[in-house]
Amino acid sequence: MRKQLMAVLCSGVLLVGGCSTAEEAPPAAGSTGGAEVATLQTGAPTPAASATTPKDERPRERLDDTPEDKKERLKPYMKCLTEHGVDVTKRRSDGTGADGTSGAAKACEHLMPLPPWEFDPANPEAKDFARDVVKCLRDKGVRYVEVGADGTGWAFGGKNNDPESISKGLKYSPACEREVAAKRK
Repeated sequence: MRKQLMAVLCSGVLLVGGCSTAEEAPPAAGSTGGAEVATLQTGAPTPAASATTPKDERPRERLDDTPEDKKERLKPYMKCLTEHGVDVTKRRSDGTGADGTSGAAKACEHLMPLPPWEFDPANPEAKDFARDVVKCLRDKGVRYVEVGADGTGWAFGGKNNDPESISKGLKYSPACEREVAAKRK
């Protein structure tokens, strides 16, 4: 009966690889040697997933990223800019980033991390996420906070730049982001 079962199994997987019985197969590393196990074997090991990100799949930041995580995720992009002749140590005149040519930015854009999915305008639920975070912030005592102009972020302080709202908003934003994200899972 066991040999018939093995014959059926082997004929079913013949196209995939091959079969061997325990008598034919050498003992696997760490095996006890007494148990007989049918195995599928292929001629070559499966290649590991590529360590590089395909051009059509940019890396994505996460809400729970640490500053070190963000820095690490940005390294390939910065390296690419450097390889395309951009001095990434220089700041633009407005202080917001590395001076560069549009050619370098275009060549390296596939490495520039996307925002966390919760903040991505491509996410149909991003506006709901922003509204829920604003509600959470108000519940924590942030008086002047509103959903940002793009609908996927929020702004503190109101027209008068209320320092208390700004301070509390910065303090409580990460906690509210995590709370809202946890409720949505």
